[in-house]
Amino acid sequence: MKGLIGMVKPCSLAKPSTHIFEFTNCSSSTNLQTRTRHLNVKSSWNSDSSQARVASRVAKLGQKWREYQGIKNWEGLLDPLDDGLRHEILRYGDFVEAAYRCFEFDTSSSDYGSCKYSKNSMLNRCGLGGSGYKVTKNLHATCGVQLPGWIDRVPSWTSVNSSWIGYVAVCNDDEEIARLGRRDVVIAFRGTATCLEWVENLRAMLTSLPNDVAPEKKKAMVQKGFLSMYTSANPTCPSLQDMVRDEISRIMATYGDEPLSITITGHSLGAALATLTAYDITSTFEKSPMVTVVSFGGPRVGNNNFRSQLESNGTRVLRIVNTTDVITKVPGFLVDDNHTTTKRIICLSGFQGWLQKRVDNTEWFRYADVGKELRLSSDASPYLTKTDFATCHDLKTYLHLVDGFVSSTCPFRTTAKRLLAGTKHTKQQILIR
Repeated sequence: MKGLIGMVKPCSLAKPSTHIFEFTNCSSSTNLQTRTRHLNVKSSWNSDSSQARVASRVAKLGQKWREYQGIKNWEGLLDPLDDGLRHEILRYGDFVEAAYRCFEFDTSSSDYGSCKYSKNSMLNRCGLGGSGYKVTKNLHATCGVQLPGWIDRVPSWTSVNSSWIGYVAVCNDDEEIARLGRRDVVIAFRGTATCLEWVENLRAMLTSLPNDVAPEKKKAMVQKGFLSMYTSANPTCPSLQDMVRDEISRIMATYGDEPLSITITGHSLGAALATLTAYDITSTFEKSPMVTVVSFGGPRVGNNNFRSQLESNGTRVLRIVNTTDVITKVPGFLVDDNHTTTKRIICLSGFQGWLQKRVDNTEWFRYADVGKELRLSSDASPYLTKTDFATCHDLKTYLHLVDGFVSSTCPFRTTAKRLLAGTKHTKQQILIR
């Protein structure tokens, strides 16, 4: 059974050490500069703040790294949140941020959909040059949807079929390896960016995994669009699955005699791909290293049989969930099957009986959450004044909430240092120390 930390009301907070400054864009630029020039403003996308976090690493993890990687299913570490685990979650979140920062979002650029930086400079350009990791493989994902004949009439960027989705990085710094207690491999995925990726997100019907010979009612099934992105290829780009398998095979051959871990992390669509990647690695390699998923704002991926196979393969999944983020509640209907005859379904009020019958009669939309949840809430932060869809789902919000969370009885600490900066419409909100 998955573990949950329930959503609670914010605890009473002392006067924060972080302050909010809110202003409108109608202020003159001179006045704006005057009001902010003495402020040390940092955000989760600021390379300087990333370097500062790298510089202030926690002490050597020793043997506790296996607990942080989920060997005991994070028992006793989530409520209250262990500070060492908090640091590890934020550290992996930085790798996901790097995946976003490296992606070329400019649709007017001929390089749209690619990685802006070389493998050797990527982490340094994103503020993670001192992380001790080196990028060894760029990863691309291909959408498997069939394009209609009229697609050539729309801008070319809307039909980008294959795009850069993330990277593999290996810890190669002796000091960092000694601190971590093993050589760590990170696979980091960004979230949805291209038009066709959005189309894949909407293909919510469950489909059986390839080569699954289990009886029909025992088959592991996953969301069709996610599987398509993981397994599709084209004449110029191999599938994400093949790229991951080739690189993990090479890494295991190179470092197989050392203590080794594989940590797969991602946000949104990247969280779903991280889960599929973990399943594929543990299913493909008989003696794979310890595989852990740290996901942020991930949608549901598969059915109860998929969850069971994932767990039986030894994959550990820590899902960071913002209860106000709707993406974590889709796609499909949540059916929590267990060893009893009890079934629980989350559905719309007034349609429960009708939906229950139809979900019971079909396997196509019966989803199950996987792994252990660290459940947070935007409502707990005294610094978040907006709770719109984009804010609740933003990776920066997730990392802010992880940094602030204490326990179910005190959901946000006043000493949190993960700062936010963002712009929406005519107002800008900046959090500073």
